[in-house]
Amino acid sequence: MKSSIYTNSKDVFIDAVNPKDYVQLDRVSTIYQSLKNSVKKPLKMILLYGKPGTGKSMFLSKLHQDLSKNQEVHYYMTPIIDESEFYRVLAHDLYGFSENKELNFTQIMKIIQTKETQEVPLILLDEAQLYSDSLMEKIRLLSDTRKLKFVIALHKTQTEDLIAKEHFQTRIWESVELKNASMAESKIYIQKKLMKANCFDSANMFTNKSIKLIYKLTNGNYRDTNKLLYSVFEIYEHYYEHNSSKISMDKISNKIIEMSAIHTGLIDA
Repeated sequence: MKSSIYTNSKDVFIDAVNPKDYVQLDRVSTIYQSLKNSVKKPLKMILLYGKPGTGKSMFLSKLHQDLSKNQEVHYYMTPIIDESEFYRVLAHDLYGFSENKELNFTQIMKIIQTKETQEVPLILLDEAQLYSDSLMEKIRLLSDTRKLKFVIALHKTQTEDLIAKEHFQTRIWESVELKNASMAESKIYIQKKLMKANCFDSANMFTNKSIKLIYKLTNGNYRDTNKLLYSVFEIYEHYYEHNSSKISMDKISNKIIEMSAIHTGLIDA
C-alpha cells in the first residue's frame, strides 16, 4: 500500500508542462492575472521573462487553455528555428494555407496585411531566446501590422542583454517577470501539488526542517523542486519495496533529500 502512495506522489512531480498542474499561489496568481490583463490591452508584444524553471512555459500553457475558449490563440512550445518554416506554419495555422507552400517574409507580410479578421489572433512563443536575431526582428515587424499579437517568453540572462536591446525597448509595450518561490511559497507549492492528487499522507510528511532543506537546495526554483521531489519519492518507493522495515514512513528524511540532491545534480557527491 505504501509503495503505491510513493509512486503516486512521485508522479505528481514529473517534469512536464500541463495546465492542470498549475498551483495557485497568491503572488503567482496575481502575476498571471496581470498577464491576462495585458493580453486584453491593445499591445503589439508582451514579454514574459525569468530564469529557467520559474514557470514561463506553465504560464503560456495555462494562458492558451484559458483564452482559447473565447479567442484565437496559437501556442508554439517548441521554437520553429527555420524562418521559412515559421512563416509556413503561421500561415497554415492562421489562414489554412497549405503546409507545403514555401513562403518568404514579404509574402507572409502581404498575407497578414490583406487578411481581415474580427479579432487579433494571439501568438504565444516559448523559449524565444532560441530564435535568431533575424527571425526575432521579423516577428517584431509582423507585430507592427497590428494584425497579430505576440506573447514572447524567454530566459532572463545574467546581463539581461537580450531584454535591454533597443528593439525590445521600442516594441515591447509591457513585460512580466517571473521569479523563484519564497520558502513559504515552496511549502505551499509542494503541499498543494500533492493534495491536488489526493496524496494527503505524503503532503503531511514534510516538516519545516525538510522544507528548509529543500528550499536551500533549490532556491525556490519550481523545476528543481519538481526534479528533487520526484527523486525523493522514487527513493522511498524503491526502499519500501526492498527494505520497508528500515525507513521511517512518517516524515521525509533529510538524508533522503540530500541523496536525491546528489542524484539530480543539485549538489556534488
